Amino acid sequence: MSDEEGQDLPQLDFSTFVLGIIGTAFVHLGDAPAQDGVEPDLLLARQNIELLDLLQKKTKGNLTGEEERLVDQALTDLKSRYGEVTKGR
Repeated sequence: MSDEEGQDLPQLDFSTFVLGIIGTAFVHLGDAPAQDGVEPDLLLARQNIELLDLLQKKTKGNLTGEEERLVDQALTDLKSRYGEVTKGR
């Protein structure tokens, strides 16, 4: 599949979906550059973390080992970073 500019889009699968949520969470934590000038927003970062938590619970037993590790590691990393960012606020 190609986008409007003729570039190939990545194959859409569970891991790609999760990586999109992870990237968005890091943007909202202020750790990744936003393409459209979005400012860090800790409420939206927390919402993305909660979304991954929900996905983890709802997909338990239905993921490949690789997908499960991706979600587990993402939650560990994002929760840790969220704690660092919100510490002292």
